[in-house]
Amino acid sequence: MFQRIQERTFDILEKALPGDVPSRIFDVFIMTLIILNVIAVVLETEKSLSSQYMGFFKTFEIISVIIFTIEYILRLWSCTSENKYKNPIKGRIQFALSPLALVDLIAILPFYLPMIIPLDLRFMRVIRLLRMFRLFKIGRYSNSIKTLGNVLKEKKEELLITASVIMILLVVVSSLMYFVENEAQPEAFSSIPAAMWWGVATLTTVGYGDVYPITTIGKFLGAIISLLGIGMFALPAGILGGGFVEEMQRKRDKKKRICPHCGRNINEPPS
Repeated sequence: MFQRIQERTFDILEKALPGDVPSRIFDVFIMTLIILNVIAVVLETEKSLSSQYMGFFKTFEIISVIIFTIEYILRLWSCTSENKYKNPIKGRIQFALSPLALVDLIAILPFYLPMIIPLDLRFMRVIRLLRMFRLFKIGRYSNSIKTLGNVLKEKKEELLITASVIMILLVVVSSLMYFVENEAQPEAFSSIPAAMWWGVATLTTVGYGDVYPITTIGKFLGAIISLLGIGMFALPAGILGGGFVEEMQRKRDKKKRICPHCGRNINEPPS
């Protein structure tokens, strides 16, 4: 009986199986609470609202933390229902260190931390901003965010290579621009790190206009670098776009193979 309750709790909290109404209700409830928490954190920064509705914000924060804490404890308690977390101690530690469980912990930690450790007021403000981490909890319940996570995981090598090339290009173009423009503009291009501000703004094709080349060679280089930036920053978009197409195709193929009535793989012979 105890084990059955534990397994059912885990199914509702973690698995969210199709057709499981209690699990779906729980998912919608938690997603709504997360969104309301993010809205509350944003509105709380408005001084007029903060002073007028401080009591409401504090009450809502306490209720939310209680719910998120109970959710976290129940997840930690019921995780041993899963085979990979079977060990009562090691399994729970392994579960607690998983990315989503860490997000759950960080979401409630800002509330409890000041009670344990006396903190400076400025540091307290930073800690309170960590409440925005609750937004990442939506990853458990949103299929769109799960899809994005799968795409990033699948294309991490290509994205890492692209990021490395962009970083190398940034260092090279910033160095070139420093040597070309330093004498003409010693304040704007005082060093290579200072020139990197111009490099980032140019490669991303934003071009704020606060720093720009004034020499003939500098202008020529700036034009070439702007064109390179368009091509280089289109690469990650292409990689992610291709990844989304592949992921959606895999999902469609999976749906085709699963019988909606019995849940059996259609391509496999019945046992």
